[in-house]
Amino acid sequence: MLNKKSVDDINVKGKKVLVRCDFNVPLQDGRITDENRLVAALPTIKKLIADGGKVILCSHLGKPKGEAKPELSLAPVAKRMSELLGQDVKFAADPEVVGPNAKAAVEAMNDGDVVLLENTRYRAEETKNGEAFSKELASLCDVFVNDAFGTAHRAHCSNVGVTQFVDTAVVGYLMQKEIDFLGNAVNNPERPFVAILGGAKVSSKISVINNLLDKVDTLIIGGGMSYTFSKAMGGHIGNSLCEDDYLQYALDMMKKAEEKGVNLLLPVDNLIGDDFSNDCNRQVVRRGEIPDGWKGMDIGPETQKIFCDAVKDAKTVVWNGPMGCFEMPNFAKGTEAVSKALAETDATTIIGGGDSAAAVNILGYGDKMTHISTGGGASLEFLEGKELPGVAAANDK
Repeated sequence: MLNKKSVDDINVKGKKVLVRCDFNVPLQDGRITDENRLVAALPTIKKLIADGGKVILCSHLGKPKGEAKPELSLAPVAKRMSELLGQDVKFAADPEVVGPNAKAAVEAMNDGDVVLLENTRYRAEETKNGEAFSKELASLCDVFVNDAFGTAHRAHCSNVGVTQFVDTAVVGYLMQKEIDFLGNAVNNPERPFVAILGGAKVSSKISVINNLLDKVDTLIIGGGMSYTFSKAMGGHIGNSLCEDDYLQYALDMMKKAEEKGVNLLLPVDNLIGDDFSNDCNRQVVRRGEIPDGWKGMDIGPETQKIFCDAVKDAKTVVWNGPMGCFEMPNFAKGTEAVSKALAETDATTIIGGGDSAAAVNILGYGDKMTHISTGGGASLEFLEGKELPGVAAANDK
C-alpha cells in the first residue's frame, strides 16, 4: 500500500506553495480546445487558497525542448484559470521560468493569491532533472504539492528534483485518487479481479501482462495485440497487425496463465475489413481464419458476449487499450460493448488513461466509471508494478 502525505495532512496558511499541475492542454491559435485538465486541477488549488496559502502553479505544455516557444506559452491557461477560479491568476512571463517576473510576483503575494509560472519545459534542464533549475523552483516556496499524475513516471525538475530542496512535499487530490485507485486496486484488489488489455502492440504491454498474471483472476486480451496471440497459436491472420518477434512470448504468457490458474480470454471471432477505412467491406470470421488481403479491425459479436459476461460478476476491473479501431464507427462495436458492460457492473471500474479513456468518454460512458486515469504512460507503469518517481518523491505519512 502506498501511503503518501496529501494536501489534507498539512496547513499552508501564510506559506508559499508550489503546485505542479498538469496543464498540458491542446491549444489551437492560442485557444484551449479541451479544458478537462484545468477543471480537474481546481479542487486542490481551491483547497490551498481556502487554507490561506500563497499558491504558485507550474506545469509543462507540449515539447518546447528547452526553448521559449511563444505558441507553447501558458499565458492562455492563466487567463482561463482566472475565469474558472473567479479570481486573478497572475502570469509570470519569464522565458527562464524563474526570473524577475516570477520573483516579483511571488514577493508581492498575499494569502490566497495565485501566480502561474511559464512552461517548465522552456528550460532544457527540466526533463534532465538538472539540480540548478530544481533549486530555483524550490527557492520560490515553503511547500511543494505534486498533482500531475501524467508526468509521475518521469523524474523531472518540477515534480521530483524540487522535492530535494523543500522540507514538505505532498500529493494533491488528483494524485491521491490515482494512488488510491490504480496503485492500490492492482496491489490489493477486491476479487474477482479482471483486467482487460487492448491496443495495438504486445511489445508495449509485456511487463503489464506479466505483472497482471500474478494478480488477476481473469485476463482479457483484445485489440491489435490479440492477432499476435492468434498467429502464435497457428492461426491465419491475413494483413492484421502482428509482432512476429513476440510469438514465443505470447505462447509463454498463455502457459503462465495456465500455471497460475488465470482465466485468459482471447477473441474467438473477429470483425475484419479489406481496407483500413470505415467504409471498407466487412465480414465476421472465426479467430485464425482471416483471409489474405483482409485485416482484423475489431472483436466479433461472440467475443463481445464472452468478454462482457466475464466482467458481470467482477468486483474490480482495470481496462487499458481499446478492442478495435474505435475511431471508425463501424469498428467501434467491441470497444462500445465493453464500455457498456463496465458501466453496468457493480465493480470498481478503473480506466487506465490514453485511448481507453478517450474511448469511454467519446462513447458517453465516462461518468459511469469509478476512476478514469489522467496519465497514459504513468498508468501503464503502475499496472506494471513499477515505482513512479513522482509518487515516490512525496513524503510518506
